[in-house]
Amino acid sequence: MRRVVLANETDWDGWRKATRSLVLAGVPPEAVRWAVRSHDEDGDPLREEQGSFGVSKALVSLASLAIQAREPSRFELLYRLVWRANAGERVLELDEDEDVRRARGLAFAVRAEAHRMRTQVRYLSIEGADPHFLGWYEPAHFVLEANAQLIAQRFSHLAFSIMTPEGGAHWDGSELRFSPGVARDVVRDDAGLRSWWGKHRTGLLRHARVGTAIAPAEELDEEPRPPDLPPLGPVVLPLKPDDPLQAAMHEASDCRRCHLWQPATQTVFGEGPAHAKVIFIGEQPGDQEDVIGRPFVGPAGQIMDRAMEEAGLDRRTVYITNAVKHFKFEPRGKRRIHKTPETPEIRACRFWLDVELVRLQPKLAVAMGGTAARAMLGRAVTITRERGRPIELADGQTAFVTVHPSFLLRLPDEEAKAREYRAFVADLRKILELIA
Repeated sequence: MRRVVLANETDWDGWRKATRSLVLAGVPPEAVRWAVRSHDEDGDPLREEQGSFGVSKALVSLASLAIQAREPSRFELLYRLVWRANAGERVLELDEDEDVRRARGLAFAVRAEAHRMRTQVRYLSIEGADPHFLGWYEPAHFVLEANAQLIAQRFSHLAFSIMTPEGGAHWDGSELRFSPGVARDVVRDDAGLRSWWGKHRTGLLRHARVGTAIAPAEELDEEPRPPDLPPLGPVVLPLKPDDPLQAAMHEASDCRRCHLWQPATQTVFGEGPAHAKVIFIGEQPGDQEDVIGRPFVGPAGQIMDRAMEEAGLDRRTVYITNAVKHFKFEPRGKRRIHKTPETPEIRACRFWLDVELVRLQPKLAVAMGGTAARAMLGRAVTITRERGRPIELADGQTAFVTVHPSFLLRLPDEEAKAREYRAFVADLRKILELIA
C-alpha cells in the first residue's frame, strides 16, 4: 500500500506529480492512500519514473476543479479516473459512469462556489501609507487560492487580502502570498475584522508563503466586485442558507417532472440566505447559469448585480431563483439559443418554486419578466400594466412585477438601454422600500 501525503488541501502540483509517478509505476488505485499533511508527516517516497502517459485536456480541466472540492475522497476519485483513462477508457464519454458523475458534480459545485466568492466578497478599506483592501469570506469549498490568483490578475494594481476561517490570501501588487486563517468567532463583525487585522497584519504577512498556481488559468466570465468599491452593507455578513431548502436543492438535482432535464447540464436551484425578505424570480437559467449551477451569473445577472448595487440592495441578503430550473434551448452550431418555457413546463416546475416560497415566507416576491409573472399570478401578464406596484395574491403573498434584466440587453440603442436601466433601478428602490 502506497501512502501519498499532499502539502495542503489544494496541492495540485503535488497531486499531479504523485499521479504521474504512480501511474508509470503501475500502482492501481486500490493500492494508494491519499492524505493531507497535518504536521511534519511524510508519505512514501515516490521515484521519478521514466516514460510518459497522456490524458485529455478535458480530464485535466475537470480534475483541476474537482480537487478544490471539500470532499475527502476526491484525490482517490481523480486518480482512479486518470488510471482508467491511461488504460484506454474514454471515461468522459461515459455519462452514466458513477466516477464521472461524482467528479463532474464536484467540479460543478466548485465552479459555483468560485463564482459566488468572486461576486459576493466585500472589502474594507484599510488606511495606511499604502492603500489596502481587506475582505472576508467563508467558502464552502477550497476555492481561495485559485480565486485569489484570478482576482489578482484582474485587479493587479490593487493591494488586497481575503481572510477565511482556513486561510488568507494577500496580494501586494507583485506577489501573491498565503497565510493561516482566522476563526469566525474572532471576527464577528466589521469592527472585529478591522481590529484583528490591525493586531496581526505585520506578523501574518511576514510569515505568509508564496503561492504557486494550483490550476490552469481560466477566463473570468463574470465581473467580480472590485476591491476599491465602497462596501455595500457589512463585509462580514453571516449567510446561512435554509437547511430544508438545501435538502430540496439536492432532491431537485434529479428532477424528472418535465423533459427539460434531458438536454440541460444540471438543475439550477435558487440561492440566498434563510429568512430573506424578498425573493427574485426570473424565467429560467441561461447558458452560463446551466454550466456554473448558479442563478443570474451571466450577462443578465451582471446587469442585475450592478442595478442592485446602485439601488442599495445587497445581493447577499436576498433570495434569487427562476420559475423553471432547467435551461431550455435550441442547439445552433456550437451555440445554445434560449427558448421560452411553455405552460406545461412552468406548471411542472411550480412545485419547486412553491417549496422555496413556503420555506422562505418572503415579505415580497418579485417576478422579473412574463414567465415569472405568469408563474406567480397564474395568468398571462402585460408587464407594462402590472409593473412597479405591490399585488396582493389570494394565498396572502405579495407580488411585484418588473422587467427581466435580459430585456435591457435586447434593446436596440444606447439611449433606450440607459432609460430602461434607470427604470429598473427605480423598481429596485421601490422594492427596498417595501421590504424595509
